[in-house]
Amino acid sequence: MPDHRERLESLLRPGTTPRTTGKGFLDLLGEIPQAGPPTGLAQRLMRTSAVPMIYERYWRPTLGRVAKGLNGPTMADEVRIAIEALGLRAGQVVLDVACGTGRFTRAFGEAVGPDGLSIGLDGSVTMLEKALAAANPPSVTYLRADAVDLPLDDSTVDAVCCFAALHMFADPDAALDSFARVLKPGGSLVMLTSARHGDQPMRLADTVLGRLSGQRMFDRGEIAVKLFRRGFDHVDERYAGVTQIVTGELGVNIRK
Repeated sequence: MPDHRERLESLLRPGTTPRTTGKGFLDLLGEIPQAGPPTGLAQRLMRTSAVPMIYERYWRPTLGRVAKGLNGPTMADEVRIAIEALGLRAGQVVLDVACGTGRFTRAFGEAVGPDGLSIGLDGSVTMLEKALAAANPPSVTYLRADAVDLPLDDSTVDAVCCFAALHMFADPDAALDSFARVLKPGGSLVMLTSARHGDQPMRLADTVLGRLSGQRMFDRGEIAVKLFRRGFDHVDERYAGVTQIVTGELGVNIRK
């Protein structure tokens, strides 16, 4: 069976030296408590020691239901949608950005099988410790690093997932640049992020809510435009409440 830790290290940018913590994940942040200052209340709460303990079972499903509405997908639906959108196959490399407690990372590990690699990346030590406490497939490995400036080399992964995080990044455009850079031509991207309503006064209410929580509210269609500009094809957006799931494939001729 391949050594997935060594395989992860081989995908890092040249000159990158990870720190083995003894906690089961590679660490590129060292003594830095978190990757960058919190962007608002939501991210500040996520960085506490308490939220990771309840994140997967209570925190994320409850907030997700409020944001997505009664008819929006459940977390189990989200995992299924992500796997289908990425078209994961045995032996592939998939990156789960802002993986939290690893629910998606574990599912991706099952999908790519023992010869594949599922990388869960997060900036929070407590989130990663919670992820490692679960039963992870052998193809899963975790990395503590900046989710915006990804430490992987160019064109190294087949698929990128980023659920419930892009709207909390201080520089989402830089994150999208990183996603495109690390994807192989033809690789797949799936994200769940915010989507402001188009009509007033709902649009105003969404904007106020976003400012209070420190979460960016994207306009509908905004993310698609950003992806097209970065060379993505077959971009699709599906909406539920004030959320959207966005999928796309990096054009095969994007790099020469």
